[in-house]
Amino acid sequence: MPVIDESLAKDIPPGTEILRTKIWEPYSIYKKFIGAGKGEKINTGFLTEKKKPGVAEKLSVWLRGNLFIPDARCYWIKPSVKYLSNYLQNNKVDAIVSTGPPHSMHLIAMQLSKKFNIPWVADFRDPWTNIDYYKDLMLTTLADAKHHRLEREVVTSASRVVVVGKTMQEEFERDFNRKVDVITNGYDTEDIQSNSESLNFPKSPTANWQLPTADSSNTFQANEKFIISHVGTLVRSRNPFKLWSSIAALTKTNPAFANQLQIRLTGKVDIAVRNSLRELGLEKIVTYIEYLPHDQVIREQQQASVLLLVLNNTQNAKGILTGKMFEYLAARRPILCIGPPDGDAAEIITETQSGTTISFDDQNKMDSNISSLYEKFKSGTLNVNSINVEKYARKSLTGEMVKVLDGAVAGH
Repeated sequence: MPVIDESLAKDIPPGTEILRTKIWEPYSIYKKFIGAGKGEKINTGFLTEKKKPGVAEKLSVWLRGNLFIPDARCYWIKPSVKYLSNYLQNNKVDAIVSTGPPHSMHLIAMQLSKKFNIPWVADFRDPWTNIDYYKDLMLTTLADAKHHRLEREVVTSASRVVVVGKTMQEEFERDFNRKVDVITNGYDTEDIQSNSESLNFPKSPTANWQLPTADSSNTFQANEKFIISHVGTLVRSRNPFKLWSSIAALTKTNPAFANQLQIRLTGKVDIAVRNSLRELGLEKIVTYIEYLPHDQVIREQQQASVLLLVLNNTQNAKGILTGKMFEYLAARRPILCIGPPDGDAAEIITETQSGTTISFDDQNKMDSNISSLYEKFKSGTLNVNSINVEKYARKSLTGEMVKVLDGAVAGH
């Protein structure tokens, strides 16, 4: 059950035809199986929030990986193909675009493209078999082979293939021997501008901003606190323990830093991350915000002293480009990225002069960077003079997708 954010509905252009049909998902059965409450959400990419996974949860992961292929939305495929086939028999379209994950969307598009001979663009916002948690699905040899077979069929059958970054492009072109286009994620200019105006941003990095939230205790003033803010899910593989250690050490040697520091974590946080913060004595200066609507997320980013971007400490880390990174760029606050200095995210952060990337284990650089950021905060010089950010606006990226669609239609 994903979080539904109604504030995003305004992004749909007026006059857009929206087709809806009922589908079934196995989450109600899954939640009963693991003993989860009726209103409890099922989260992608990690299992643990409040407890270690038990036997039931481990078995459910096995079932998910081996029976629900490519994902739990596989039950969308057959009814969606039937529903959309009826639509396409009476309505002409120039092209189909499928976006995954969930990769079941690609299987729907592939069947429709073949059935009606319509050009098709397969858009991968995340990898399929190379995603960081793929190895944790406890796949049998047969299931693993089926995942790889379906992935290859999608990538080789599509008229055009789009991926989110250069590393994914290199991997796809190497593994599937075909041309692949890159269109990164991006940010919505109107969202950024409307929230900036409501905050009188960016007049000064020390303006008296206040963040409206459902919990009034979350209200703060940016000139009173040195705020390190992370927005998004913090899974176990993203736990920046050495960064927390640097921060904890500085709180012990610098009372002013300890008094002004606030860590704000917006989104689901794995129990491993909470335990690390507790062990290091940082929990008292951490504010956990489980969920904010997208418009308030933008405000949260704009009001941070430092925006923390933590990539998964996994073998595919070089190719990870999270969607929130581009909103971080647009917020024009210093970005502290924990991840591979030679990865795709680091390249964009360097190119736009938006912050610093530090490898997962570089304790010394983390120590010096946190100290430097705080000293700039105290002197009122914690600013970002970023460049070339505008090319990651969604309007600009939409132009790139139009070129890909034109190519798919022309080459079909």
